[in-house]
Amino acid sequence: MSIIPFICFSEAKGCLTDLSELLCSSDLPPKFFYQISQMCHNLQSLTISIKCEASDELKELISLQNNLKDLNLSAFILDNWISIIPALTKHSNTLTRLHLHGCDDNMLSLSFIGSFPNLQEIKFSFFNENNFEDFERLQYVNFPKLQILNFPHQCPKPNHMIKFLEINGNNLKKLDMGIYKLNDTLILSIVKHCPNLKELSKIFRSDELYALRIIFESCQYLESIKFWCGKEWYLDEKEALETVAKYSPKHFYILKMYNAANSKLVPEDLESFFTSWKNRTSEKPLNIVIIKGYFNSLVVNKKNIEVIEKYKNLGIIKFKIE
Repeated sequence: MSIIPFICFSEAKGCLTDLSELLCSSDLPPKFFYQISQMCHNLQSLTISIKCEASDELKELISLQNNLKDLNLSAFILDNWISIIPALTKHSNTLTRLHLHGCDDNMLSLSFIGSFPNLQEIKFSFFNENNFEDFERLQYVNFPKLQILNFPHQCPKPNHMIKFLEINGNNLKKLDMGIYKLNDTLILSIVKHCPNLKELSKIFRSDELYALRIIFESCQYLESIKFWCGKEWYLDEKEALETVAKYSPKHFYILKMYNAANSKLVPEDLESFFTSWKNRTSEKPLNIVIIKGYFNSLVVNKKNIEVIEKYKNLGIIKFKIE
């Protein structure tokens, strides 16, 4: 008994014609990609896990899309996404969001990203420095519409990053630099070339409190920051809060904190911080977001909760746990 292709069903035809998002793996049978490509030409978001060399049918599916805007690629093999690059570059004018994920320690092809001049968001989710070797060429490319740049884990070499920010930093609104070790040259590059930054995520190390202060004093449009706390390796909570209260710019109102060690904050610390914030001429209440993790955050102390509730009721702060 032969199997009837699913595209022969009228319900499937309607769904595929209107399909706007697809998540798939490259190791699916080529026949699947052939069948779906007969109807599906209007994808706006495409996520591909590359676990084997891409078939011609998958490449054809990619090429046939009319308005692809959002692309997510995960590389699980040495060949990574090289074989599908010709199909991807056909969408050079429509693609606005690109997320790349590396799952091994091999060099990944990155120079093709320069084929997408309309990118507004780029995310490099790599765990190994080797994945960034090709960034040496990408550092010179101009992305005039880039607003979000995300390195949640590893980052390119500092000199490559500095050149990239020199060219592309002016329009950045959001920057995530993960565990990047900051040096004075890189800090200067951020404050000089990213004047319109509104949101920053950075795992500051214990000796980088000065960098937080410089960024606050220089990035006058900054509204939000996320950092880790843990006195031995990361920022001391009390010192970080004092820096926020004293040096954050007038538009600042979102503080996100993750504890990489058990919190040492006591009610007196919070009282001092909230009093300092109350005395600022801030247009908005301070939104404090505690990101849940393995270690105890400040909310473990019940008296801390009482202080938080007091200032919530006064309209000085907003508070939530994620």
